[in-house]
Amino acid sequence: MPKFMKPARVVLVLGGRYAGRKAMIIKNYDEGTTDKPYGHALVAGIERYPRKVTRRMGKKRVEHRCKIKPFIKIYNYNHLLATRYTIDLNLGNKVTRDALRDRLQKKKAKSTIKQSFEQRYKDGKNKWFFSKLKF
Repeated sequence: MPKFMKPARVVLVLGGRYAGRKAMIIKNYDEGTTDKPYGHALVAGIERYPRKVTRRMGKKRVEHRCKIKPFIKIYNYNHLLATRYTIDLNLGNKVTRDALRDRLQKKKAKSTIKQSFEQRYKDGKNKWFFSKLKF
């Protein structure tokens, strides 16, 4: 069976606090680690999606509505659903597993993810990723 849970793959989170949210895999651990002996992945996703923008809105309001709130978490493969989409963001060297242990590092990692997600959204790329899942 081919390995399809690879970095840059867009996944849907199936369980927990962020159920129904879209995320992307930053680093995968197919064989597991000593503390987590099962297949899992470090994912970065969208906790709060950008809101609808119309032509009548001013610049300040548009800027406020284009904000994205990200999350970082380690998920078991059983709680992720892979999609056919990928995002070519290079977050592997910016966000590491150790960032989740320290509060300041996690905050810094979230801010870098936020900047890259918002830049990608403003460029108009990967529109499906930044739209709320309708179910």
